Amino acid sequence: MTRMPPLYASAHRTLGILLRGLWPTTVTGLENLPATGAILAANHHAIADQLFLGINTPRHIAFWAKAEYFRGDGLVGGLTRRVVTGMGAIPVERAGGRAVLTAFDAAVPILRGGGLVAVFPEGTRSPDGRLYRGRTGAVRLAAQAGVPVVPIGIRGTDHIRRAGDRFPRPQAISLAFGTPIPVKVESAPDARRLTDELIAAIQALTGQEYAGSYAPIRHG
Repeated sequence: MTRMPPLYASAHRTLGILLRGLWPTTVTGLENLPATGAILAANHHAIADQLFLGINTPRHIAFWAKAEYFRGDGLVGGLTRRVVTGMGAIPVERAGGRAVLTAFDAAVPILRGGGLVAVFPEGTRSPDGRLYRGRTGAVRLAAQAGVPVVPIGIRGTDHIRRAGDRFPRPQAISLAFGTPIPVKVESAPDARRLTDELIAAIQALTGQEYAGSYAPIRHG
């Protein structure tokens, strides 16, 4: 099991107190969290999903961050670089192809070393609250690292700030950690089947309507 970086641990405590005070949060199934490495795969409503997942998981989670954040200079750029580095984030290039695979390669030693990596298998935030078809990257990464995937259902974050809201609104939040799914991928059909099983497990935790198609990719 990996230790929390000091900056992450500090944010985990202070931000956790603030967010749980403003948005009462119920967490169930933490006993399903493996003591070793695992991928945490959750549905995706809002940017706040990462915050609530991070502060309510009692271990460090390696999230993805744009690679340019790690190359910043000047006052703001330098501060951003120190923050993402201190939080133990994984850099990912915005270009596709091999650049994306490099980010996955960087996650493998974290997972094999007992760490947790968060992945949103829908690939982007749901535009309408439904659960969309999963992309196979999460299970492929799990297979490469030799770790299970933990399905997580997040509810309530889509109501914190709706279109037209000037300020966040009070809202109860819940996170449910499901039973880890062992992963073995020997072919593309294996990856597709396991991804569909993962999405079905997430749906059982959230009660969302299943869209049956990929979510449209958001820009910005």
